[in-house]
Amino acid sequence: MDKSYALITGASSGIGLEIANNLASKGYNLILTARREERLSNIAKEIINKFDVRVDYIACDLSDINTPKEIFDFCNIKNYQVEILINNAGYGIKTPFHETPMEDEEDFIRVLATSVIALTKIFLPSMMENQNGKIMIVSSVASFSPPSAIQALYGPIKTFMNRFSDSININYNHLGISSTALCPGFTVTEFHTASGVQDEMDRVPSFLKFSAERVAKEGVEAMFAGKPIYVPTMTYKILVFMLKNFPESLLSLFGRKLAPGRYDK
Repeated sequence: MDKSYALITGASSGIGLEIANNLASKGYNLILTARREERLSNIAKEIINKFDVRVDYIACDLSDINTPKEIFDFCNIKNYQVEILINNAGYGIKTPFHETPMEDEEDFIRVLATSVIALTKIFLPSMMENQNGKIMIVSSVASFSPPSAIQALYGPIKTFMNRFSDSININYNHLGISSTALCPGFTVTEFHTASGVQDEMDRVPSFLKFSAERVAKEGVEAMFAGKPIYVPTMTYKILVFMLKNFPESLLSLFGRKLAPGRYDK
């Protein structure tokens, strides 16, 4: 595996960091990306010392339209062969849709959607040539949920990412390439504080909160098994079944109890 690497976006904390640790424990070399360079440097050193794998990093901001090419060029110059692509970077916007500047919405779409498409497109040819590749898109249970009163674009974008992942499988499975849309529920990370919705997260019942380590472990297993879509934990598997089969009026009532703030008017 000397030249084969797993590239992980949003790798400085939360699910991305735990995926990095999980893959390193399996012997995979890593390329980590996130905005915080000092943190990436410290994480790289820790993983190298703990798992004895190669780890490199590039500090970048995926809201910049040029960043996917910068990441690709970084890998190409260093002769890193990306065998696994983990599209994990993301955040939320707390302000109401009508108050959010369009520039902020465009940055949000670039990080959660456009960069995912760009990175997948740019690394896909080498996977096709090798007839081997694993892609993970970290989506969300929100992709199955009714529209919420906060983070208006978050759920719709995740729904779009699920469908994009489907399209990769339909077109490239026969070449040994698979894509997994990982759809976790409430996960204990820095995401909610960074997105300004920690108060809402604090009000979520404890039985709906799971660790990033567990989500990462189940997600990596699902990716290697080639599962097209995966919802971690039995709790959220049941909830997603309800979301797909119960009337929306009933789901909104449950939502106000189980996800405070998301469906408040």
